[in-house]
Amino acid sequence: MTTRICFVCLGNICRSPTAEGVFRHLIRQRGREGDFVVYSAGTDAYHVGESPDRRSATTAAHRGITLSGSAARFEAEDFDRFDWVIAMDRSNHRALLERAPNPEAEAKVVLLRRWDPRNDAGEDLDVPDPYYGGASGFDEVLDICTRSCAALLDALDERS
Repeated sequence: MTTRICFVCLGNICRSPTAEGVFRHLIRQRGREGDFVVYSAGTDAYHVGESPDRRSATTAAHRGITLSGSAARFEAEDFDRFDWVIAMDRSNHRALLERAPNPEAEAKVVLLRRWDPRNDAGEDLDVPDPYYGGASGFDEVLDICTRSCAALLDALDERS
């Protein structure tokens, strides 16, 4: 059974491509590539067709992770394509819920940091947007995505 996952942020050039790249890297390491379809998109169309932000791609490359693809906008009909729609922050989570055509689609929408093992209190559920900040923000996003995606993959492994 193939699990279909879409990571979603605002413009689909920083956070969601990072999560997509990290998740692809993890499933490749575990020999599970055939078990997943992994994609990313944005709730807005600011950067449709653009490659991942070079700062995100460079930060990931330094850790052996490739970011690829081009930005796309998540549309209501995309809910039919995915089992999980994983939002990077509460703002995008709300936007996805508003776009969801039915309760089944709404049930697919979750926040990535739900799986972050360093977020025990569950209070800080947003993956911060590094776009207007410095290099440390891209490192922080990569760290959060790595921890959270590894725990997500572990949780999905337990379900199978």
